[in-house]
Amino acid sequence: MSRRPENGLVIGFIDDSPRKLRKRIRGVPVLGNTDEIMALVEKMDVKRVIIAIPSADAATLRRIFSKIDVGKVKAQTLPSITEIMDGKAKLGYLREINIEDLLGRESVRIDVNSLKGYIVGRTVLVTGAGGSIGSELCRQIAPLKPRRLLLAGKGENSIYEIRQEIGSLFPDLDLCQLICDVADSSRMRYIFETMKPEVIFHAAAHKHVPLMEENPTEAFKVNSIGTYNVAMLASEFGAETMVVISTDKAVKPSSVMGVSKRIAEEFVRSISSRSKTRFGIVRFGNVLGSRGSVIPLFKKQIQSGGPVTVTDPRMTRYFMTIPEAVSLVLQAGAYSGGGDVFVLDMGEPVKISSLANEMITLAGYVPQQEIEIKYTGVRPGEKLFEELVLTNEEFIQTKHPKIFRLKTKEAMDETTLFSIVSRLRAAVDNNDFEELNKITAEIVDDATVKISAGCDFR
Repeated sequence: MSRRPENGLVIGFIDDSPRKLRKRIRGVPVLGNTDEIMALVEKMDVKRVIIAIPSADAATLRRIFSKIDVGKVKAQTLPSITEIMDGKAKLGYLREINIEDLLGRESVRIDVNSLKGYIVGRTVLVTGAGGSIGSELCRQIAPLKPRRLLLAGKGENSIYEIRQEIGSLFPDLDLCQLICDVADSSRMRYIFETMKPEVIFHAAAHKHVPLMEENPTEAFKVNSIGTYNVAMLASEFGAETMVVISTDKAVKPSSVMGVSKRIAEEFVRSISSRSKTRFGIVRFGNVLGSRGSVIPLFKKQIQSGGPVTVTDPRMTRYFMTIPEAVSLVLQAGAYSGGGDVFVLDMGEPVKISSLANEMITLAGYVPQQEIEIKYTGVRPGEKLFEELVLTNEEFIQTKHPKIFRLKTKEAMDETTLFSIVSRLRAAVDNNDFEELNKITAEIVDDATVKISAGCDFR
């Protein structure tokens, strides 16, 4: 900033270290500690406060940010170390503080050598490659030097966009765009026959809880049958590794989406018990900023002047940044084998009402005065609190402090698997909700959901 005066004049530094107080750095004084920020802003007519700590974790940023009145002064931050290392930002780049900074911003340490051990030189297939998780998987897999990266998904625009992004960053990487539906078994068989993927990351899914309550057969078709199709083909064609993205909503499921993902888990565990392919299932909660999540919705509502709608003041959710979650998924892939279910340490659950308050404050408004928070009631299929582990499951620590392997019950046998899949296909094709409820009761003994026709056709 001193080299480019047009960017502003640095009046002083703030630091909580007592030994730095009253010292000067390049002629600029250390004026006080973080408790004095607003007093100094008003006394010295400061226009901008910059939190210049790239290594700061979310807790540190929250503590400092809480001292700043963004209604009176602009607050900015430097990008995190992770953003700089990933090439998403340069060290001198300044940006507005966002909710991802206050809840996430954690740099995840992973064993790059163990990732290279199963990705370098392999043909890697990512299903749902245009989605929030799938596209980040592609970003983190590309630098690990796969032989070929197969970008598979239903939405042509999102697949085109991730192909353009990865292609511009890694022009020498062999990329292939595959428009397909994982529920279409003949199309998926053709892809496995011709492309012969060796490593598969299965991120394709329907994930919107209320939407799947209204379209239950689609949830079972894509989430359950689609996962079965990909897992069976991975085993049949001798893929080395397959990692399945699951969800905390598969635990004691109260929604169609949760049940469909839990059944998918059971299918994969069953296939894995008789396969040479190393299967792994990774369960985690909400990721910050993913499509359809609460954060983009709140941003839109704030931009429109409110109200910000929260279903219940008691509702909590686990949150993790997308890059953090994906790094841990890749690491879990190195530990996979035998249909293991892995759970990610999501940290402490966050109150959705607190999230709404922080986002309104970040936007420079006063909650409940300038922007209203309106409570609308829990929606169909939603829980107040999410869980990551079933009552009969036991945590086992892996080599990574944030990844736990679960000790689960015995997988279903092959005869039962084929029978259930056959019945499920028929029930989906015939919109047979009574049969869907029967299958759910047989496989998911802790489900609390009643499957019906949804919005359609009542």
